[in-house]
Amino acid sequence: MGGFFGTVSRIECVADLFYGTDYNSHLGTRRGGMATYNASDRTFTRSIHNLESSYFRTKFEPTLSRFAGATSGIGVISDTDAQPLVLNSHLGRFAIVTVAKIQNMDELEQHLLGQNMHFTELSSGKTNQTELVALLIIQGKTFEDGIDNVFRHIKGSCSMLLLTEDGIIAARDSWGRTPIVIGKKDGAYAATSESTAFPNLDYVTDRYLGPGEVVRLRADGIEQLRAPREQMQICSFLWVYYGFPTSTYEGRNVEEMRYDNGCMMAAEDDTEIDCVCGIPDSGVGMALGYAAGMRKPYQRAISKYTPTWPRSFTPANQSMRSLVAKMKLIPNRDMLKGKRVLFCDDSIVRGTQLRDNVGVLFDDGAREVHMRIACPPLIYGCPYIGFTSSKSDMELITRRIIGDFEGDPNKDLALYATTDSPQYKRLVEEIRKRLGLTSLRFNKLETLVKAIGLPKCKLCTHCFDGTGCCGH
Repeated sequence: MGGFFGTVSRIECVADLFYGTDYNSHLGTRRGGMATYNASDRTFTRSIHNLESSYFRTKFEPTLSRFAGATSGIGVISDTDAQPLVLNSHLGRFAIVTVAKIQNMDELEQHLLGQNMHFTELSSGKTNQTELVALLIIQGKTFEDGIDNVFRHIKGSCSMLLLTEDGIIAARDSWGRTPIVIGKKDGAYAATSESTAFPNLDYVTDRYLGPGEVVRLRADGIEQLRAPREQMQICSFLWVYYGFPTSTYEGRNVEEMRYDNGCMMAAEDDTEIDCVCGIPDSGVGMALGYAAGMRKPYQRAISKYTPTWPRSFTPANQSMRSLVAKMKLIPNRDMLKGKRVLFCDDSIVRGTQLRDNVGVLFDDGAREVHMRIACPPLIYGCPYIGFTSSKSDMELITRRIIGDFEGDPNKDLALYATTDSPQYKRLVEEIRKRLGLTSLRFNKLETLVKAIGLPKCKLCTHCFDGTGCCGH
């Protein structure tokens, strides 16, 4: 998916930029980058590193001195392109970072090439989508006009930060699928994907940008350049999976939502168990709520080895991903032995890792292994967010099973996505069998929406029910 952080300050901002960007590290693992502007000598400085074999802090900390003196900057953790990019144009010099997934890349690429434009940045042999966004921006007469041009042309989603010689421009995706949160402190403003970046840097949340809203941040205030749209489709998976527990989107805290989500599910669960356990990391908050709702003890029957596995995302290579999944989670045999344990997890994507983990839990003495999933079954691949764990629909365990049942993985998807339909029940039972679970239940979409606390038409639930804007 990716996340970004930008800040503009009356004093040097390098430490804030470095740590603020690092607090987005749970959102991606491929690339990390920072760009700063030093007003005293009017220079931009940029650095990009590959994060696939190391962490953001270890790559950037040794070279922070090269950014000394900068009073504004932007940083990004990206699962797609190498960024930030720094450009010179008729609008002036600027750096850009994006959190985006553009469905019509090929079409837009040909459109721009047809206007005698060219692309200089390639990512894995393909056009860098952040450069494509930048080229759409510089077709405008102003930055605001250029950002409108981006929103008019792209299909998918795009939120961005532009570092200019006159502050930072923050623009949230026109449907609000990804968030931008504004923070402030004395003499500085910041914009980020994750409000988790604020507390330790002494920022307080000032506001959440609305869908399509564009603002300019300066050290002494905020200027609105484009008013927000009324319609919104923020990704519901932010609360289920992506979000760090201390982050808040649209006024709803991630950990609070997960706890309430577990409580609500537990109210309809009369399974006889001995204890509840969360699958680290994103299943823990839900499991605490589930335990409270069932009035059963919460016990850490499985723990994540955080000293060397601090992040939840895993490598793209399947064999390495399976190895990582096994190595980072350590069962507690003494807590498992002879017990009926109910585990909570955020989602089931491919199912391969969970199947292997279930086998280990039984081998380590569990009497029964029950699984509760925070969201409904993932039936549809996401066209709007760079969800790295589901590159294609056919990687989803649900679609493979539907293909086995129907001879066509695309047949009757709406029926399989309808809670308690015969097709839905058959699908869930088959997943349970293939994973070797004692019992399996997915959350209802209605319960998930209620736990988030926003109207259904303000949420994107496409991966669960295939709907786009307000159910269409």
